[in-house]
Amino acid sequence: MALTLTETAANRVRTFLEKRGKGVGLRLAVKPSGCSGMSYVLEFVDSIEEVDEVFEAYGVKVIVDKKSMLYLDGTELDYTKEGLNEGFKFNNPNVTGECGCGESFNV
Repeated sequence: MALTLTETAANRVRTFLEKRGKGVGLRLAVKPSGCSGMSYVLEFVDSIEEVDEVFEAYGVKVIVDKKSMLYLDGTELDYTKEGLNEGFKFNNPNVTGECGCGESFNV
């Protein structure tokens, strides 16, 4: 099982953690939501749980719980800026469809 982070995304996470002043990394998870079934959850974490899987890229840790890893295996987390819009982008090979607004997905 694997999860990757682009250098651009790692730099952005590092900047957020520095501004926050604490934290060991970024948690990536999925939860039931939206019209397509699942949505991504990103949050900064101050501690790593024993059941978490930890992936590190460019000096940044991404923490994923085992249940979410079933849906996230192979995902690349990127950070993009297109015009006035910027944000994290999930390149998830497990996704079979997305809702029209892009807020949720199914596998």
